[in-house]
Amino acid sequence: MYLSKRTYIGAEYEHRNVKGMLTITAGKDNKIIPIQFNRISYIEESVGYWRKANHIHAWFVENVQNGVDDCRDYEVSISDLETLLEFCKEVLTHKDKAADILPTQAGFFFGGTDYDEYYFHQCEETVKMLESILKEDNSQAHFTYNSSW
Repeated sequence: MYLSKRTYIGAEYEHRNVKGMLTITAGKDNKIIPIQFNRISYIEESVGYWRKANHIHAWFVENVQNGVDDCRDYEVSISDLETLLEFCKEVLTHKDKAADILPTQAGFFFGGTDYDEYYFHQCEETVKMLESILKEDNSQAHFTYNSSW
């Protein structure tokens, strides 16, 4: 389960006056990966990851994917992220109502459906993740959610 942030840079357009330097190395030998800065249109970041948090996935399917669970990319608005954040906070405040607020979903590779320590831990981690994301300047960003089963 992945949340990605794609930010428009537009460095390929001189009039945008985008400046910077990019040096990327990889591997044991720190091999330089050549990327020309003036060709960068977007930067995509992986800003969220969940594993077997079926209640979070179910929320995305119902509220972002129109009930379709097909492992494709779906655009997520800032408002969607704010709403999910509020649901997770509500669950943590009223744990006895978790099944009504953010219900679990059974399925292949979906993990357990109990309202247990793991369930609440996933809500806590989601709160931390979303609060951090929402503090950033997202004016040029687009978010997507996808899952892989």
